[in-house]
Amino acid sequence: MKKLMTLALAAGMLLGAATGASAIDFKAKGQWLMGFAAGDGSFTSHHKDKGSKHNQAVDSDDAFSAMQRVRLQLDAVASEALSGTVYFEIGDQTWGQNASGGALGADSNSVVELKNAYIDWMVPNTDLKFRMGIQAITMPNVAGGSAVLDDDAAGIVASYQFNENVGLTAVWARLFNDNWDGENSASKRWTADGYKNYQDNVDMFALMLPLTFDGVKVTPWAMYGMIGNNAWDAIDAGWDGSNGSYPAYTLRPYPYANNADIKDINTSKAYGSAFWAGLPISVTAFDPLNIELDINYGYVESMGRYSVKQQNTGDWRRGDTKREGWLIKALVEYKMDWGTPGIFGWYSSGDDGNVKNGSERMPTLSGCANFMSFMGDGNYGWGDGRLYDRNLTYAGTWGVGLRLHDLSFVEDLKHSFRVAYWGGTNSPAMAKYVSSSYGWDNGTPEGPYLTTNDGLLEFNLVNSYQIYENLEANLELGYIVNMVDDDTWKRSYRSDSYKKQDAWKAQLIFAYSF
Repeated sequence: MKKLMTLALAAGMLLGAATGASAIDFKAKGQWLMGFAAGDGSFTSHHKDKGSKHNQAVDSDDAFSAMQRVRLQLDAVASEALSGTVYFEIGDQTWGQNASGGALGADSNSVVELKNAYIDWMVPNTDLKFRMGIQAITMPNVAGGSAVLDDDAAGIVASYQFNENVGLTAVWARLFNDNWDGENSASKRWTADGYKNYQDNVDMFALMLPLTFDGVKVTPWAMYGMIGNNAWDAIDAGWDGSNGSYPAYTLRPYPYANNADIKDINTSKAYGSAFWAGLPISVTAFDPLNIELDINYGYVESMGRYSVKQQNTGDWRRGDTKREGWLIKALVEYKMDWGTPGIFGWYSSGDDGNVKNGSERMPTLSGCANFMSFMGDGNYGWGDGRLYDRNLTYAGTWGVGLRLHDLSFVEDLKHSFRVAYWGGTNSPAMAKYVSSSYGWDNGTPEGPYLTTNDGLLEFNLVNSYQIYENLEANLELGYIVNMVDDDTWKRSYRSDSYKKQDAWKAQLIFAYSF
């Protein structure tokens, strides 16, 4: 019924354009994606838990999958000073899966999402612009995408252009609120009925200063956040940290965010502070040479202490929930007639091995790394969840890579080839705090947890063929050589074991956009 009402509303708005065109101009656009993928994105093939005599397969899913997704956007434009936008997503629907509406009959409840719903308006007789509602919010970035925030969120964005060189943007985003059921809080500030949704909001406030000059663009920005002590329970599946979710995992220190052996968590603070800052610099003055540099810093205040088990001895250690770190990433490329060769790299701070002083990895909210297309969003960033977005934030890693972008030898056919080495910046001493011997392959949004002894070598080849003006066939091939150090991880455990493997994928996407 909800799906029918949603589609009926969209159809009614479209039909209304015929009678109300004199006042409101309706514009529609969208995209259909059909994807077919094969591969295995896990870095471990088998594992044996403590007390078990047999190895168990880590990944028991099918190697092949077929999916589809539809996105529809409708803009109601009254004038240059006033418009409204609603943006629906239907899917992801896995072919043959009843739960997502892809099985025989196709009449199960498919997922219909409201991605965006906002209004744009200008203050009369000024250049001050506002966007209010659920919208895409991204912190300024260059060179490999945003490592801090690039996602849909509810909030208000105000922007003002002083002149052609200087602008100012202010953002308030309410990421979480009224999601806590009143249980599991370490603060103990609740009763059965009286404290639901109490101190469970997460709010972010940001300022951006875009500066544009001939051949140079710089956008310094800063963001302050306040996180309620009950918000952790609202955005995490369990207060014990065993089910670290997004963004709980990317804000908390490791291993607190992803460890079953956690206890004695407590805090006396009602709210904790968070802070991020960035300096993206883009230089095109030496065209066809393009230079990009991005510097980020992040901090999440300690919200108390906890106890974590040291796996190789069974001893318990007290850890701190503070997380603070930094990231530098860069890209240099040169555009030529036959394509654009380039070199890129990044370095992010990592954990020092001492859980007593918290984490030294940069915290993030919802990053969207795009240097590569297997561990990142360098292509469509869509498809089988096992085969994309293996790393979104660069936290605790360093890397260097080469790419050949937009190679074209045949009309309407382009190729992009990339190769990158991923290393870790986390201390090997942290391995003994993870609750399984293959904890580096934890499947969390930030990707594998890599120490200074570990490495991964990734290869990407993306081929894009423009069948028609609005129809593209996109073939992506990816392979990651697993060079994680077995000695570092296996010697930190008394009885767990695992068998590592390389990861690979082949994905064909047909995209119809209008």
